Parts: sequence; structure tokens; C-alpha cells
Amino acid sequence: MAAPSGSVNCEEFAEFQELLKVMRTIDDRIVHELNTTVPTASFAGKIDASQTCKQLYESLKEAHASRDRVIKNCIAQTSSVVKHLREEREKNLDDLTLLKQLRKEQTKLKWMQSELNVEEVVNDRSWKVFNERCRIHFKPPKNE
Repeated sequence: MAAPSGSVNCEEFAEFQELLKVMRTIDDRIVHELNTTVPTASFAGKIDASQTCKQLYESLKEAHASRDRVIKNCIAQTSSVVKHLREEREKNLDDLTLLKQLRKEQTKLKWMQSELNVEEVVNDRSWKVFNERCRIHFKPPKNE
């Protein structure tokens, strides 16, 4: 699934995670997708596996790039908020509310950064499964 139209709400981490969960549907269902669309040897003549693999390749590539953009955009937004709160905190060291808000945003930033690691694992798994089933039917371009 591509990124939703409009801007992504990076302020609530739970919403951010839910969005990523929805966007990862293609990766969660890749084994099923390959089992139902890429034929085994006995059914090879009935379906164009190379076209199916090419379409799946394009879909995976698009989904991964889209999620990467969303995650990095939210990290950039949250980093900006953290930077601003740090500057405010330096001006007003006694403001405990500001300190709590800063800590909250720093924690959210760390969680978002950890999503990059999760994304790497999800992507690696998907490409591994894709390559196992599609390597004889479709060869991705070398420059990608």
C-alpha cells in the first residue's frame, strides 16, 4: 500500500505505528501472494509468472520506498520538535513541564528511529521470499 494522500500525523506514535502496520500489508502477505500467483511447475503454462513477478516487484519497491519516506519524514519532524524544545529548555531551566515534554519527544524520536530497523528486517524478509519464488521468472534491473 502506498502512503496515504495528504500529510502523515507524526505527533501520535500509536497512529504512526498503525499507519506503518497498514502499509506493511503487502510484506505480511507476500508468501500467500506468491503461492496464489506464481505457479508451480505443474501449472507453469497457465499463468505468466514473469509478468506476475514483475508486478509484485514493482509493488514491493513502491511500498518500501513509500514507508521509508513516511518514517524519515516523521523522524525529521520529531527531530525538529526536539531541537526546538532543547533550545527552549536552555532558556528556561526551571520549567519542569518543558522538561517532561522534551523527554516525551525524545522517546518518541527513538521509537521512530527504531522503526527504521524494523523496516530493514521486514524488507529483507520480503525480498528473500520474493527472490526464492521469482528468481527464475523475473530478473530485476541491475541498477536497483
